[in-house]
Parts: sequence; C-alpha cells; structure tokens
Amino acid sequence: MKFSAHTIQEELSIFEKKFAVAVKSNTPLLDRIMKYIIKRKGKQMRPMFVFLSAKLCGTINESTYRAAALVELLHTATLVHDDVVDESMERRGFFSINAIWKNKIAVLVGDYLLSKGLLLSTENQDFHHLQILSDAVRKMSEGELLQLEKSRTLNLSESIYFEIVTNKTASLLASACAVGCYTTTQNEETTQKMQAFGEKVGIAFQIKDDLFDYGKEDVGKPTGNDIKEKKLTLPLIYTLNKVEKSIRKELIYIIKNENTNAQRIKFVIDTVIQIGGIKYAEQKMNQYRDEALAILYTFEKNDVRDELEALVRYTTDRKY
Repeated sequence: MKFSAHTIQEELSIFEKKFAVAVKSNTPLLDRIMKYIIKRKGKQMRPMFVFLSAKLCGTINESTYRAAALVELLHTATLVHDDVVDESMERRGFFSINAIWKNKIAVLVGDYLLSKGLLLSTENQDFHHLQILSDAVRKMSEGELLQLEKSRTLNLSESIYFEIVTNKTASLLASACAVGCYTTTQNEETTQKMQAFGEKVGIAFQIKDDLFDYGKEDVGKPTGNDIKEKKLTLPLIYTLNKVEKSIRKELIYIIKNENTNAQRIKFVIDTVIQIGGIKYAEQKMNQYRDEALAILYTFEKNDVRDELEALVRYTTDRKY
C-alpha cells in the first residue's frame, strides 16, 4: 500500500499558501528567516495527519486550515529551539537557523513562531485547538527534560523510555489527529479516539527512528549517532536489560566515555544485534502500528481511510 496523499492534494496546496501568510512579518530580518524556513520545510507529515483526520470525520473547513497551521507553527518552533539546545548545525540537509543567525536570533524566532500560533487561535476563537496543542507542547517539554535527566545516569527502564517517547514525540502527532478530527466533528469522544490513534502512530514512528541508528540492508550503514549523543534507544535499553552484568558495564562505559571511537561503537551495535534488540524493537513498533490501525478500522472504509492507513504504514516502512 503506497502513500500518495491524493485525497488531500488540493488542501495541502491551499495550506502552503495560507501558512506562508501566517508566518509573514513586517520585520525584514524575520521575514527573511520565515522564507528560509518555508523553503526547507520537510515532508509535512503533521499537516497531512490533520487533514486526513479531519476528512475521515467530516468536511474540511477554514478551522481545519488554521488547525494545520497551528500544528506546523508549534512543530517548527520546537525544532528551531531543539537545534539551539542540541547545538545542531544542520536540519534536513540545510543549515539550521542557529548555524546561520546564531542562538539569540534562533531562540527569538522560535518564540515568534509560538506567538503566531497563539494569535492565530485566539483571534479566531479556536480555544479548543489551543487547549489540545498546548497540552502537547507541555508534554514535549516534560519528555525532553526527562530524557536529559535519565540519559545522564544511563539507567533507563523500558517504561521510562515509553513515557519519554509518548510525551516527546507522540504527543504532537496525537494532537494533530485530535485537532483535525475536532475541526469537522466537534465531538469529544471521536476526537479522543483519533488522539489515541495518533499517539500509537507517533510511538511507532519514534521506534523506527531508533532502528535507523543500527542500519539495515535497506537503510545503509549504521550511523551510531544516537550512541554518540548518549541517547538511549529501545534496542539498546532491551540489550542493557538482557546482557550479563560485565557486558552491561562495558556497554555503559563505551556510551559514556568512548562514544566517538568507531570500533567501540561497532561493538555496541554488534552486541545489540546479537542479543536481539533490533528484532525486539521491530516487534514493538509493529505492535503499536497495528494498535493504531485497529482504531482506524473502526471508521467506515473509504479512500480517506485507505490513505490514512497508507500513511501509517509509511511511518514504519520508510527508508529515512
């Protein structure tokens, strides 16, 4: 099942124009940065989830476009701030905002995007949109801080991992599905159902990202980037909890002290593969994907549902 976005092609095209208007600024420097952000936008998966969730439940309207813009504004703001926190010089193959304009401007740009999202909602009395998305931003901050706190000690249980992932990654995707659905139904029960759907997709999406670090035949060489950054991924957590004490000690030592040594990183990756960490993470990813699809199948079968299913499958089958 190949994802094509054909049922929302027109809506995405209208959205592009509306989003460009939404971020426009009278300050020349800000406007220049906004144009740069628009030019290097990614796959726009979150707006796609907004529109497909909305269309699955009803007829897309102006409120849906505002909801998609709010999701994208908040998502972009968090990415700009993340790049400052991570001291990242690149984002999707382009220079990050902080790499070109330095940290102070990048932080202010993130704040500007957040304020644009708030104004877009309050000026149109989309208070429920704001409530759904504000909760996601809170969870994302909590998840990020919990990850920072736990990665210092490298003592992470699987339950803590899922708490971090649910908050840090899945909450925004869950909110995108919820707010999209709410714009066409105003039905709290259906909105919560779509939120649960989005959360499960978001968790599966993050586990797929974890797996990329270990490489596969269809992905290319392992990168080991997460290990270099001392990030505890699901395959690694599973391995640390399964190996004997001496190996666990060695793995933790490598991650803490030798995470730039290619040979030592290879030892970590080889151990994870040997112990079955990859296989376990794949099983968990497929479990969450299937739970999401089970929720989706409670809706009437049509082109939109099929396309949403294809998008869910794309999140776990993607090659990058």
